[in-house]
Amino acid sequence: MGMDRNTVIGFVLIGLLLMGMFYFNNKGNSAFQAEQQRIADSIGRSKPKVDLAKQKLDSLRFDSTRREKAAGSLQQSTAVTEELTTLENEVMKITFTNKGAQPKTVELKEYKTFDGKPVVVQEGVHNKISYDINTGINQTGRTEDLAFNTGTKTENADKSQTISFSIKDSAGEQITHQYTVHPNDYLIDFAIILNGADKLISKNILNLQWQVQTNKIEKDAVYEKQQTHICYDTDGGYDFSMLGNTGDEKKLEKPVDWLAVKQQFFISALINKSKFPSAEIKWTVPTDTSLHILAQTVANCSVNIMPGSTATVPLQLYYGPSDYHVLKAYNNQMENIVPYGSGIFAFVKYINRHVLLPVFDLLRKNVASMGLVILLLTLLIRLLTSPILYKSYVSGAKMKALKPEIDKLKEKHGEDKQAFSMDQMKLWKSAGVSPLGGCLPAVLQIPIFMSLYYFFQSNISLRGQNFLWAKDLAAYDSIYNIPFTIPFYGDHVSLFTLTAVLTSLLISIYSMSSMQDNSNPVMKYMPYIFPVLLLGVFNKLPSALTWYYTISNTITLILQIVIQKYIIDHDKILAQIEDNRKKPVKQSKLQEKIQAMQDANKKVQDLKTKVSKK
Repeated sequence: MGMDRNTVIGFVLIGLLLMGMFYFNNKGNSAFQAEQQRIADSIGRSKPKVDLAKQKLDSLRFDSTRREKAAGSLQQSTAVTEELTTLENEVMKITFTNKGAQPKTVELKEYKTFDGKPVVVQEGVHNKISYDINTGINQTGRTEDLAFNTGTKTENADKSQTISFSIKDSAGEQITHQYTVHPNDYLIDFAIILNGADKLISKNILNLQWQVQTNKIEKDAVYEKQQTHICYDTDGGYDFSMLGNTGDEKKLEKPVDWLAVKQQFFISALINKSKFPSAEIKWTVPTDTSLHILAQTVANCSVNIMPGSTATVPLQLYYGPSDYHVLKAYNNQMENIVPYGSGIFAFVKYINRHVLLPVFDLLRKNVASMGLVILLLTLLIRLLTSPILYKSYVSGAKMKALKPEIDKLKEKHGEDKQAFSMDQMKLWKSAGVSPLGGCLPAVLQIPIFMSLYYFFQSNISLRGQNFLWAKDLAAYDSIYNIPFTIPFYGDHVSLFTLTAVLTSLLISIYSMSSMQDNSNPVMKYMPYIFPVLLLGVFNKLPSALTWYYTISNTITLILQIVIQKYIIDHDKILAQIEDNRKKPVKQSKLQEKIQAMQDANKKVQDLKTKVSKK
């Protein structure tokens, strides 16, 4: 098997892997075109989809009838008007409401949406933190329905800020929600303090419900939804679920450290320092894209309360970027949320974390243009792999030089493929050609490519960075928007995809000129099929990846041409072959065994031919 055939096989493997990954990524992600069930079919406490717009307009309106029935001894507090209080640090601005004593909106100051608006990771009436409490004899209510006292803000010695909300009934039981925002930090400490816990909570179990609405932030909502995961870390380790068509659910029976909803580049998470004994997560995907909602999630978590009159539940909330460095600093495994490798390619996350990311960070601190950073990163990767690949390229160039000799052997042996194969092996050996030389670059490029495939999709540093005609290297570049959708291609023209496909096609054409056997139609046309696959697969991928692939392909093509034209001496190779033909060929034991098997097979074949003629 020659280098070029192996290279083609390597390309095909990458193509199949990409197609497989896109199949699983897109499986269950056609919700934006198909009719689906309403949101309330899967999430009992969520209101029907048709009410979402009305709810958004009426978000300040209290359902007084339901509140008064549920509030019981806390009824007097329900008459309080909703009041908003804001805390902010260098990186975020949180607006709290006394309705349920919870965050209402969270804005990230350092990030903008694709159209230049502030990134708001929490907004809308679906977002809630609530739990059941006893409000009277055989009566229960939910904290989301209660209006706490106006938040009291405190400046702490460590420059953190604390806001406290409280509500007290006539019997003296009191609930306090306390939030602490630290300087330059996305993690919020959230304590639930219960005075009279034994009366407020039944059976020493607090049933906490956490609801998250994931709104569209990026340019391509379909692609953003594919990158949106429901994540969780339990005593069994980290795992995640994709959204699916209409949503899904997950029961976590082992103790849970945290739950998170990660969209493409931003995360909302609930952490329990003491762990939730169990949790159940349900999520739905709205069909109405005009609402700009990717998913709505409801998590029901159980919290064990120590027996006694006073109890404190130490929780934390994270609203921030899907940034490996930021999450790693919390030392709670949340860095696993950044999808630097998963499935059969889970191992590449270690390459990304410990090799690519440090090099990438070093380059971007010293180079202004992110496009040039990717260029330098590509050159460095090719430089590191060059000692391994050089011999393979040389071996392939020698094969190209030997093609006239191979053609003569093919003409000499005709249909006797076994004899042709034996003489071809002898010719390659005499020229110092490794028959498996092309397998190494084909195999090596797969983990490298997959590392970069995950890296460029997941690295938030690329977000919003422009280069040449690409406005955002974390999204596809578009030089023309097509007024309709072409199946398997899309509704836009990505120029970096075209350059990646074109350079891949040039490599294929160059390789075809040295293909030893063009009679096989699959091998003959596969080099052209692969670039066509790339055209459809790459068109929606981040332009950082297609820019990298363009550079890498260009380097490969230049190296092959330079080695062929200026390093390989064709006359010297042919002269060496003639000298080697005059010398007795010394074979290794393995080669001797292969030769003996081929000779034996040839004798059997000759015998069968003679018998058939008789």
